[in-house]
Amino acid sequence: MSAKIALNWRLKGERYRLEGEECPHCGVKIFPPRDICPKCKQPAKEPYRLSGKGEVYTFTTVKNAPAEFARYTPYTVALVKLVEGPVITAQLTDVAPEDVQIGMPVEMVTRKLRAQGDEGKIIYSYKFRPRLRA
Repeated sequence: MSAKIALNWRLKGERYRLEGEECPHCGVKIFPPRDICPKCKQPAKEPYRLSGKGEVYTFTTVKNAPAEFARYTPYTVALVKLVEGPVITAQLTDVAPEDVQIGMPVEMVTRKLRAQGDEGKIIYSYKFRPRLRA
């Protein structure tokens, strides 16, 4: 098994289900998993599945991307504040760059991130799309 396949296998919970951790000492939700709580500095290895719901905290539209992502331009990358508290970086999908707004409610979806290597192995990960306010 190649190192890249092993890495993708280890990260599947984070990439496909937004699995983070919850600190058993102070209750803070952590993403990505870090094993040490950033708030109370205690061990935090309790798995926690985040809801995938949040809102756009801030964003930028990428027009000049690295070669690997150039064919997808323009695309929007946002800091998404999840309802549980963590703020994560993610690409937005299913929305035109000019329609993105700070505070826009979003939800996590699993989408193609890129094709890798000569075989064209598809790498999937989380992205966020607009959601209706509920």
